[in-house]
Amino acid sequence: MPPTVPSPEAEAIPPPRANPDLVGHEAAERELRRLYETDRLPHAILFSGPRGIGKATLAFRFARFVLARGAAVPGVAGLAIDPDSGAFRRVVAGGHADLLTVERAYDPRRRRLRTEIVVEDAREIAGFLRLTPAEEGWRIVVVDGADAMNRNAANALLKILEEPPRRALLLLVAHNPGRLLPTIRSRLRRLPLAPLEPEAVRGLLRRYRPQLAEHEAAAVAALAGGSIGRALELIEAGGLALYGSLIELLAQVPRIDIAGLHAFADRLSRPEAEDAYRAVGDMLLQFLARMAADAARGRLGTGEIAAGEGAAMRRLAAQADPARWAELCGEIEAGFAATEGLNLDRKQALMSGFFAIERLAR
Repeated sequence: MPPTVPSPEAEAIPPPRANPDLVGHEAAERELRRLYETDRLPHAILFSGPRGIGKATLAFRFARFVLARGAAVPGVAGLAIDPDSGAFRRVVAGGHADLLTVERAYDPRRRRLRTEIVVEDAREIAGFLRLTPAEEGWRIVVVDGADAMNRNAANALLKILEEPPRRALLLLVAHNPGRLLPTIRSRLRRLPLAPLEPEAVRGLLRRYRPQLAEHEAAAVAALAGGSIGRALELIEAGGLALYGSLIELLAQVPRIDIAGLHAFADRLSRPEAEDAYRAVGDMLLQFLARMAADAARGRLGTGEIAAGEGAAMRRLAAQADPARWAELCGEIEAGFAATEGLNLDRKQALMSGFFAIERLAR
């Protein structure tokens, strides 16, 4: 099945700095508003949680609220401000003098985003925060992907956190906060965000991809693990078809169809298939993690997403202890991360993952 093409009626999801809507994080909004209104804002806040659940959207939403001096939409308990206000429009355009955004920059040599935030980006924060606020309020920095900072960038940020300027607010967004230096984490107010409920993801899919059938939306929501960002990526990459192919290969373990695996990995290693490769890697890890967790709870095969999934899980789970499958999941994830970080052979990484599953299932 080819990737789903959005219909003309489908809305384009706005980038975080421009998104006026936020779903599923009402408690976090109330807490941030309470801190602002009681004048108890910390100098730095860490928004953490899985990728694609709205962390950066919440960070920019809060930044707009603070820059607008708490001028929320009347009658709203959260952080929404008027999208037609000057503060909102300037944040969207990247032209607000009191807001700096730090994220992975474009690498012209590799023609893609860098895999990390480098020290030059982090040093820009210190210079920005030393300036007097242009509008006599707060100076705000949003670090989107703080866990992607390399060691030098992290140390530069640490120096700022050790002696934060007055009326300076750092909002750090991280998918994996464990990668941050412990000395950085100890200086942050943590605000962990939970994955969205499946119904919330399905509701957003009805809005942004209305052409999807209900059963397709339900399957995508299950695969997305509470992340609307991941759900949309799966749709664009043809995720349901890819997951079906993945299950077909896993169903044959411990006797892998070598020719089929080579063909599948060849498809995913093409330059234009980078998104599909990442989707398959994520879905493979999700399959293993869910299998290990369900086996430990004694409820294997419930809530089948694709035909044959439950049978494949039961057969594999019977070959090793759940803890060993969970350990292998971590090993394969580390292999995928090394492949990404060092620009290694994607085909080899995927095949190595399957061969590791085969060895454990013997």
